[in-house]
Amino acid sequence: MDNRSYEETKKIAIESKSSNNQESQTESQHPTTARRAGREKRSHGCGCLILVLMAVLLYFIAPVKTQFLILGIDRAPQGTMAGRSDTIMIVSVNPLLPEVKLLSIPRDLWVPIPGFGENRINAAHFFAEAQQPGTGSQKTLETIKYNFGVELRHYVRINLAGLPALIDAMGGITLNLPQVMAGYPEGTNDLNGDQALAFVRSRSDGDDFFRMRQGQLFIAAFMRQLFTPSTWARFPQIMKTLPQALDTNLPFWQLPRLLVALLRATYTGIDTLTIDRSLVTPAVTSEGAQILLPNWDLILPYIGENF
Repeated sequence: MDNRSYEETKKIAIESKSSNNQESQTESQHPTTARRAGREKRSHGCGCLILVLMAVLLYFIAPVKTQFLILGIDRAPQGTMAGRSDTIMIVSVNPLLPEVKLLSIPRDLWVPIPGFGENRINAAHFFAEAQQPGTGSQKTLETIKYNFGVELRHYVRINLAGLPALIDAMGGITLNLPQVMAGYPEGTNDLNGDQALAFVRSRSDGDDFFRMRQGQLFIAAFMRQLFTPSTWARFPQIMKTLPQALDTNLPFWQLPRLLVALLRATYTGIDTLTIDRSLVTPAVTSEGAQILLPNWDLILPYIGENF
């Protein structure tokens, strides 16, 4: 090796050693830099986790009401939903409180049905389904808005013919009755599917107002039963019977939020409301049908206070 090559090699080695010494000196002057970077990464991860948890919490308890209509359809022709709505309830759910309100509307209430003239409110579903299958629920929502001023976009429609299978899949239902109803004594009564259907359909104990009270008791008992731990193991069977028992247009993303609110409400209580005798006047049509004429001066403020 000549002197020139030797000197160049020596120079490169010295420069490399000097560079390494500078890096070592820098690291020795800042020994916590790497650890600080690690902590910053962990803090960013914790911040993201907190944001996710806050978003989930907000999703479940945001003070945004969800309102929808419950329709109970009975005695429709085989394979159709062209029946009258024997049960009509407006449901309001406020997840924050939680607060659940059920307002029962008499099926014999005489109201204008858009596109069909005046008739009992329970005929809105039948008229629309008979004219165009699949439109009964929307027509009832339209009728509610037209008369009560409550804009509802969603519904849960119960086909009473499919109710027995659903109740049996749940393992039955327990009703706590405040008095004798549908032949069942006051107190706790355990019903199977067929018995539950007979209870809902019963007209033996009184007028439509009494039946609305029965319906509210049944809906509240249904929700309690659904959230009973002993029922959870039956969810696979329940899910199989649901398509025959009910349909809904509630968005899927809202269902967990509603279910949690309803679960909490089964412990805090459900507020049941009714358009009762004090808000209507009994009457008879020219064809001899018994109807209820609404007193809008009383009904609309009552609706406004609660919905």
